[in-house]
Amino acid sequence: MFFEYPNILFLELLLIPIIAIYLWRELRGGSPSIRVSHSLPWRGEGGAFKKYARHIPFILRMITVAAIIAAIARPRSSEEFEKVDTEGIDIVLTLDVSTSMLARDFNPDRISAAKDIAIEFIAQRPSDRMGVVVFAGESFTQCPLTTDRPTLINLIKEIETGFIEDGTAIGNGLATAVARLKDSPATSRVVILLTDGVNNRGEITPLMAAEIAKTYGIRVYTIGVGAMGVAPYPVMTPFGVQIQQIKVEIDEPLLQEIANETGGKYFRATDNTKLLEIYGEINKMERSRTTVDSFPIYKELFMKFALIALVAIAIELFLKMFVLRRLP
Repeated sequence: MFFEYPNILFLELLLIPIIAIYLWRELRGGSPSIRVSHSLPWRGEGGAFKKYARHIPFILRMITVAAIIAAIARPRSSEEFEKVDTEGIDIVLTLDVSTSMLARDFNPDRISAAKDIAIEFIAQRPSDRMGVVVFAGESFTQCPLTTDRPTLINLIKEIETGFIEDGTAIGNGLATAVARLKDSPATSRVVILLTDGVNNRGEITPLMAAEIAKTYGIRVYTIGVGAMGVAPYPVMTPFGVQIQQIKVEIDEPLLQEIANETGGKYFRATDNTKLLEIYGEINKMERSRTTVDSFPIYKELFMKFALIALVAIAIELFLKMFVLRRLP
């Protein structure tokens, strides 16, 4: 607590001589008295109390004056508050959902690991709008840009391989993501493109899509997922599902060129841990801009002192009118 006009509090010093004069008069004049022929009618309970109670109105009056002076000095309290302005980033996750994403060099497989780690990434960026594009032989938007985290996460969980024509249309996937971001008002727009193969489908070439992204100022981070050499892959045979080793083919030079063309970066993930580290690195590089302004919030406290003064003067009037006005 502090006082807006602290100099007014010096008026409290005037109470000292007033109290001193009152005490001097009491000591000099003694207790009030009256001459009567006999004191028997005035003997009884309450005499000693009223003898000392006659000082209560003066005490209450001093409290009233002191409280009024304190109220005029304008007591206040303050708390420091922070206003946080966050400038988020618009991010579109572009995931390959071709059947090769069922390879089990990740735990339990590539598509499941990609979904789980993407969900962790989303949870770490509460201030950003995010969307999801999926592609295989063609591409479509699984979720447009949104801040609705529960809906976004549920739509990611629903992603599966095999529900669109198979293939790897990297150019189409990137072009769809760019279309979602090109009209965004955000100052920073990012595509995270994850694939495990070589472009073999689509009407738009990956480099053409990268050029379009560059035109709109959209950065593209590319991630190639797959172990080095070969990877276990479930194959349907007349005897049921069997695991076979298939060759891992990722067009790393192409993914590197897409990233370089748009100002992003290329990463290679060979297992769950590495993929998690890659998302963590992207998370550090793409930081939301935050502005923090501190300002005080003031609370007026004069009403407390005004209430003390009001109660004190009310008690004084009550004592004078109903208690101390009669002789015992």
